[in-house]
Amino acid sequence: MKRSLMAAAAAFSVTLAAATATASAAQAADVPDFPAPKVFGTSFQRDPGHDFTKRVHSRKDGVLRGWITHVSGSTAEYEPIKWKRAEYAEGYFVGPPEGDVTAYASPVARNVVYLSAHGCGRARTDTTVSPRTGLGTERCSRAALLRNAGKHRTPALITVYKGKIVKFQEIYTP
Repeated sequence: MKRSLMAAAAAFSVTLAAATATASAAQAADVPDFPAPKVFGTSFQRDPGHDFTKRVHSRKDGVLRGWITHVSGSTAEYEPIKWKRAEYAEGYFVGPPEGDVTAYASPVARNVVYLSAHGCGRARTDTTVSPRTGLGTERCSRAALLRNAGKHRTPALITVYKGKIVKFQEIYTP
């Protein structure tokens, strides 16, 4: 009797794990392929219809060139960025000017796709970048995203779908 109960429990757990993996893969497959902005665009992306006078809340569905400014639990606050050409160097990313209220906040999805340009480790010394696009290629965990985003303002393409951050792909800047 004990063996049959244990066998049934084992079979149930395998079935449950397979169903969970299938559900999470299905959720990832449900995310539409939104058009990406220019990686090194020189203007802030607009979000028509977003009321910044209310509270900091999620952006509409799509891809934003931005960086995370604050992490609280599993919610990330982020803002748009633009590329600013420098006089004697290539340039750098800048956020909105001081006092600007252009900011968003969204929970990070459990199955977020985090593609790092600097590796998944704490040291972030590896370079894992597509030479063609300048975007990160190494898939890292959600925990690594929340840990790194709280410490560094890393430029990225942030994909929001149904009010959650579902993809975070870092932009490589030397």
